[in-house]
Amino acid sequence: MFRNNCFIFRSLPKEIICAILVMSLTFSFAQKSGKMDAIYSGTPWFDQNGNIVSAHGANIIKEKDAFYLFGEAHTDTSNAFVGFNCYSSKDLCNWKFESIALPLQKSGKLGPNRVGERVKVMKCPKTGEFIMYMHADTLTYKDQFVGYAVSRKINGPYEFKGPLLFNGKPIKKWDMGTFQDTDGSGYILVHGGEIYKLADDYKSVTEKVNENITSGFESPTMLKKDGLYYFIGSHLTSWEKNDNYYYTSDSLKGPWISQGLIAPEGTLTWNSQSTFVLPIQGTKGTTYMFMGDRWSFPKQASSATYVWQPLTISGNSISIPNYQDAWQLDTLTGISSVAENNDEIIKNTDTQIQYHGNWKHTDSESKSDEKDSSFTLSFSGEQIALYSLVGSENGYANVTLADKKGKIIVTALVDMYSKFSTSTQVFRSPILKKDNYSLTVSVTGERPNWSDKRKSNYGSTGYYISISQIKIKPHKI
Repeated sequence: MFRNNCFIFRSLPKEIICAILVMSLTFSFAQKSGKMDAIYSGTPWFDQNGNIVSAHGANIIKEKDAFYLFGEAHTDTSNAFVGFNCYSSKDLCNWKFESIALPLQKSGKLGPNRVGERVKVMKCPKTGEFIMYMHADTLTYKDQFVGYAVSRKINGPYEFKGPLLFNGKPIKKWDMGTFQDTDGSGYILVHGGEIYKLADDYKSVTEKVNENITSGFESPTMLKKDGLYYFIGSHLTSWEKNDNYYYTSDSLKGPWISQGLIAPEGTLTWNSQSTFVLPIQGTKGTTYMFMGDRWSFPKQASSATYVWQPLTISGNSISIPNYQDAWQLDTLTGISSVAENNDEIIKNTDTQIQYHGNWKHTDSESKSDEKDSSFTLSFSGEQIALYSLVGSENGYANVTLADKKGKIIVTALVDMYSKFSTSTQVFRSPILKKDNYSLTVSVTGERPNWSDKRKSNYGSTGYYISISQIKIKPHKI
């Protein structure tokens, strides 16, 4: 099979080849992933083929009875554009890879060695077309503009059209988002809080509705409830997470009132950055789902994860007061609930866990920064989850789940770094059939660490991996 396709493989751009190699090396042994029973934030998600769901800077739109997730594809070697992925789901828990909705172009503004970020898709009410928007740029972020692409089918392929024009000129901004109002009008939200109204065909801009609100204010997103607009944004901290904040107004033209943070101060928006808010309207209510990215530079393809949380809305206030590492959503009724938890808890000091190499043990965690140090737990259960005390000195861990014959079920590269220290879930397996399994976690000797264009340094200062506890969900009788 490889020989028959080697010519096609060689002819692909190097960024695509890198992406294929990363996925192949990471998941070459992975079998088809099992089902998930809840929305789990901060953990690797697997599609129907056992591959990592790669869709960051994303949005979701509903078409007929399915939700479609669009987001950035990545590699672990570069921030260069390699395509925008499309996934579909009926329940927002289990994701099917549909297509590379907009692939790397042979040349031009989304060609090799360019940047494509913050992809958003809306359906135009007038034409029925699906319009994709994105921030396009050079790798040095010196040719920024909002671009667009068009498709008659929701899962593509999309045809890139170039810059979105306002008064004949591109919108020269960085982070962008979209918002579709209840009357069907479409809007582009950009870095700083500017708002632009789209033409009826969604292919150009007719009006600058709102001027800049404040400095910073990247990753803009918006929701509307009971006639009030909520405008969410993030501080400027590169790939690092921060405390996201929001403004409210009864008009898109403002004035906008600063309302503070959307999560408790210091939690860094539960270690995430805003990208979109999805309203899930049902027969009994509407849940507004905050969608955030947990970036992981440089291992964005392997280790970046998602923080999706139900928003609490009261009066003119929105918040994520508590972090739910497992919650469920009835897409028919629109009602969210905390997932049931009858997991067996195995503490880090339990003798069932076999440690190899140099480990430091306390009552709250066991940790090691010695390359190839590992621990293994043999178990029988429907699901297994790893909890770690994430912190500023932590790095990447390799996690492997195998059956009793040694066949690898899934493997993932898990990022245990966090500027905000907390004990949290970092890995959860798909639902497993009845069998005996082993979970092995090892130190890679790598860490998320980077500098931005201002030469500011970010990321971990060490290589530790950590285990605070393991949770095992027993099989249903």
